[in-house]
Amino acid sequence: MKLSIVIPCYDEVKTIRHIVDRVRQAPVADKEIIIVDDCSKDGTREVLRNEIIPLVDKVLFHEVNQGKGAAVRTGFAAVTGDVVIIQDADLEYDPDEYPLLMKPIIDGKADVVFGSRFTGGGPHRVVYFWHMIGNRFLTLLSNMFTNINLTDMESCFKMFRREVVEKIRIEENRFGIEPELTAKVARLRVPIYEVGISYYGRTYEEGKKISWKDGFRAIYAILKYNLFR
Repeated sequence: MKLSIVIPCYDEVKTIRHIVDRVRQAPVADKEIIIVDDCSKDGTREVLRNEIIPLVDKVLFHEVNQGKGAAVRTGFAAVTGDVVIIQDADLEYDPDEYPLLMKPIIDGKADVVFGSRFTGGGPHRVVYFWHMIGNRFLTLLSNMFTNINLTDMESCFKMFRREVVEKIRIEENRFGIEPELTAKVARLRVPIYEVGISYYGRTYEEGKKISWKDGFRAIYAILKYNLFR
């Protein structure tokens, strides 16, 4: 089973080479690595062009910064694998755990698998209390509308059969993509599983980008994609 890994990145010059090395070493024999640079300004594009293009299958460049959702949309359009996962470029999620998410799909039980930062016995870096509260609130609100019982809707580690990806048209350009994807896969009524994952969260000083404004957009996206579609 071929795994396509979509890596959206923006201003990740400090981590992009490391994450590419980690993804290449991930314990999945057949994989495709697709990087989408969302018009980085910090030297990431130069690293991609000078070092990384020969190491991966595709590197795609946005000429205007559009946001994570737009980068994932570009990446999804280019995948050829049987299964697709989103891998952020910031080292918060561990590529060694791809097999954990793939197992329910390989076993024929799931079409979509969410990696949950709030379950499982792996290491979890202690970071922001209010982010945790916000994530739990957004997950609860999403679950109320989708009628599924996720513990971590905002997780960036989401894996899909390619047939599911092909049925979804991503509209959100920024971090609203997480509740949008959740609402749309819930509406497809495909089997969804959740597995516990490790989480190596980073601070704003280390480059974390999501803000309180994105939380309000997530609420908007939950309402929009559950009530008005």
